[in-house]
Amino acid sequence: MTSMLKKKDWSTQTRRALKAPEVVAKLAQLDGWSLSGDGENVAIEKTYHFANYYETISFVNAVAFIANAQDHHPDLSVHYNRCVVRLNTHDVQGISITDIECAAQFDQLLVLA
Repeated sequence: MTSMLKKKDWSTQTRRALKAPEVVAKLAQLDGWSLSGDGENVAIEKTYHFANYYETISFVNAVAFIANAQDHHPDLSVHYNRCVVRLNTHDVQGISITDIECAAQFDQLLVLA
């Protein structure tokens, strides 16, 4: 099993909300991700587009697999030919590096396709 797929143990790691300049810098490294909401509802969000429902659901299942391994679960809005992925870290009430890492991993799913 690769290190990406090993389930994270958050009890041994400290997470914190990234400061606004850190979020902006990290978002600049991600294609198509943007800020959504504010305060406790702030998140990063991206809409992925697909040709049909089968491709959309295949992506959703792959996201679920990664999210489970990372023990970090996004909000998903699933439609016929698109999926909106929304990430934030509830226990820090903001955006953490975990959100950025998961976003990058989700993007990699399309590179592999």
